[in-house]
Amino acid sequence: MTAIRHIVFDIGRVLIHYDPELAYLELIPDAERRRWFLANICTPAWNLEQDRGRGWEEAEAELIAAHPEEESLVRAFRQNWPLMVPHAYEGSVAILEWLIDEGWDVTLLTNFHDETFRDALRRYPFLSRPRGATVSAEIGVLKPDPAIYAHHANVFGLDPAATFFIDDSAANVAGAREAGWQAVLFTGPEQLREDLAARCVRVYHT
Repeated sequence: MTAIRHIVFDIGRVLIHYDPELAYLELIPDAERRRWFLANICTPAWNLEQDRGRGWEEAEAELIAAHPEEESLVRAFRQNWPLMVPHAYEGSVAILEWLIDEGWDVTLLTNFHDETFRDALRRYPFLSRPRGATVSAEIGVLKPDPAIYAHHANVFGLDPAATFFIDDSAANVAGAREAGWQAVLFTGPEQLREDLAARCVRVYHT
C-alpha cells in the first residue's frame, strides 16, 4: 500500500450533519406525510440536480409547475436549508483540524450546490481550513463520476495512489477506489481513527 500524502474529506454526513427532513418538522408535522413529500416531491434525485449545478429558481419552477398545490413547501426546501445542517460532527472536525495542524495535505471533495456551499462556509468556518475544495455544482460533475476524482487530483496535484478519501456513500468510495485512490466508508470518528492508523497516520490529542 502506497504511503498516504493527501487526505480528502467529503462534507455532508462526514463533517456536518445533513437531514432534509429537519426542514419540514414544523411545516409537515405528520411524519408519514413528511416522508412522502421528500420521497415524491422534493426527492433526492431532484436535489442531486442542484448539486450538479442546476439553479434553485429552475429547480423550484419545475416542481411547482408539476405540483402547484405544493408551492410553499417546495420553496421551503431552499429557504429552510440551514435547518438541514444543524451541527458539525465534533469528532470528525477534530480529526480534520489535527491533520491540518500537523501539516497533512487536506482537501475537500463534495456533492454540493455552490450557493448552499457558500452558506455552509459562513456557518462552519472550519470548512475553509483545508487547502481547497472541489464542489460538484461548480464543475457540473457529481461523485461517483470518474471525472470528478480526476479533476480533483489534477487541480490539487494529488498522486492518486497516495490519496486517502473519506465519504459516507459506498458508491462514492467505490468510485474513488476505481480512480486509484485509497478510500474508506465513514461510519464515525473512532472508525476513522482506526482507518487512518492502519495507514500509519495516528491521530493524537483530539
